[in-house]
Amino acid sequence: MTSHASTTHSFELHAGALRLALRPDLGGCIAGLWHGETPILRSSEPVELAGSRASACYPLLPYSNRLGHARFRWKGHDYTTRASADDGPHSLHGVGWQRPWETVSSSALEVVLRYRHAPDADWPFAFEASQYFTLGPQSLHVEMVLTSLAEAAQPVGLGWHPYFPKRARSRLHAEVAGRWDKDALQLPVRKVAQPGIDGDVAHLDFDHCFDGWRGAARIRDERFSLQLTSSLDRLVVYTPQTKDYFCVEPVSHVSNAIHMADPLAHGLRSLAPGESTRAWMQLDVGVL
Repeated sequence: MTSHASTTHSFELHAGALRLALRPDLGGCIAGLWHGETPILRSSEPVELAGSRASACYPLLPYSNRLGHARFRWKGHDYTTRASADDGPHSLHGVGWQRPWETVSSSALEVVLRYRHAPDADWPFAFEASQYFTLGPQSLHVEMVLTSLAEAAQPVGLGWHPYFPKRARSRLHAEVAGRWDKDALQLPVRKVAQPGIDGDVAHLDFDHCFDGWRGAARIRDERFSLQLTSSLDRLVVYTPQTKDYFCVEPVSHVSNAIHMADPLAHGLRSLAPGESTRAWMQLDVGVL
């Protein structure tokens, strides 16, 4: 394996018929994942990708989804973040997807990316994060490690935001236990029972965080079948009726957990100085 910290604009891995394209400079994102010519994720050639929001998948750190009203109180101190340009008053998906990552090392089988964060208007605590991408002939494995570099404990959550192409016969099956319903400002307010998700994506209408995810989330359509597994036990599922994609996002915490009475009970971690947290997700691909 070669080691070289660089800001290479794109990098590709190939294994069997799978091809993975990365754009480290665009939020450490995946530009595309293909099996032959078939996009497994919503995919763009890396040179055509203008921003991580349009990518195949990007990392969520140091939190997932919305941070309500771009402010929070933590261990007796008040902090502000910066509101997302297109999400009303809230901050969205942390900072990792908005910043360039370095390519630390690469081989024919694995790419390692790193992002080092200094306190700023988007997040007030220092940290360092790495992503490890490993491609096999039938699978993509991604691991993320975040280490706090702050002088005090900081709240941290991890996740990924994969986009899947919506095809005529796209179906989703996931074993979950609870769904967080939201208020008019898109923030979760109460949990209700959700005995699993199983249906045609075209007939699903979700933009929710789900608790109690276990086993594999199974996605299939007329082109391929896929199993999504993760060390994380929550999912955000987004099935917009008017878009040609849908999202199934492994996450560590409930959206806006920082504003709940007990954030740690809803999946956030309190990372002491020098402490690390890690997560992984894997996509296992079968072609029909």
